Amino acid sequence: MCGIVGYIGKKEAYPILVKGLKRLEYRGYDSAGVALISNNQQLNVYKTKGKVSELENFVTQKDISGNIGIAHTRWATHGEPCSVNAHPHYSSSETLALIHNGIIENYAVLKEKLQAKGYTFKSSTDTEVLVQLIEYMKVTNNLDLLTAVQLALREVIGAYAIAVLEKDHPDEIIAARKSSPLVVGIGEDEFFLASDATPIVEYTDKVVYLEDEEIAVIHRDRELKVVNLNNVEMTPEVTKVELNLGQLEKGGYPHFMLKEIFEQPDCIYDCMRGRINVESNNVVLSAVIDYKERLLKAKRFVIVACGTSWHAG
Repeated sequence: MCGIVGYIGKKEAYPILVKGLKRLEYRGYDSAGVALISNNQQLNVYKTKGKVSELENFVTQKDISGNIGIAHTRWATHGEPCSVNAHPHYSSSETLALIHNGIIENYAVLKEKLQAKGYTFKSSTDTEVLVQLIEYMKVTNNLDLLTAVQLALREVIGAYAIAVLEKDHPDEIIAARKSSPLVVGIGEDEFFLASDATPIVEYTDKVVYLEDEEIAVIHRDRELKVVNLNNVEMTPEVTKVELNLGQLEKGGYPHFMLKEIFEQPDCIYDCMRGRINVESNNVVLSAVIDYKERLLKAKRFVIVACGTSWHAG
């Protein structure tokens, strides 16, 4: 399950990005990578097959300067696990870098169209197709990055959570989502980006969860701007996150799975709290009570689930 981390602010981005990737290691992954706009305005992409620790070893002696960047852990969907297929992916000109969670279902059709226009591809991924499509829209129509992303995503069928850097605009990250979660953290003179809140809560408890087909324009010196694919400006809803670092760390266990097994009693207790009244020997299910009449009139129930939840359903 892929993971996304992003940062823009006054601090060095690389340490924050790597720490964020480590917070997402519970998701499972086969490769990791990072893209940074350096202090001398270079867009540097570093990526490796294997663990985040191998990425750390790989960037030794490389330029990891800069206070803006995006990072990714990948679980292979299109293309074998290898450094070429790892994210981030450059555009052909290497002026754009993109990370992506999800699957672009019509990537093969888009790839053929781009190849017919002279584009070549280094990887086997749907993600590289998307970054090339964004560059094609941008260059062909002489557009800014936001508009190019909007046009490209209108051509896309599938699910995505993306973050894009542009070499010539080192003060901005463009991020978008559809059917794949993406959250923006709002700090003091800085912003964070992640596929869930775990890499963010160490720095801020103020977050905005993007909705489907919403695009976040994250600029260093401005308030967060959110628009949709048609460039209609949306009002971002700032939410306070209740997670704390103690809930995110391994808590002394050798790995997260063991920690989660031993947390099950507390988890079940928290789920039942307010629903099972021990003193009165009764069960209160507010959702059932509130919709009692509709439930009684229902002709059928459809349970939509996957994996363990499917078996439970």
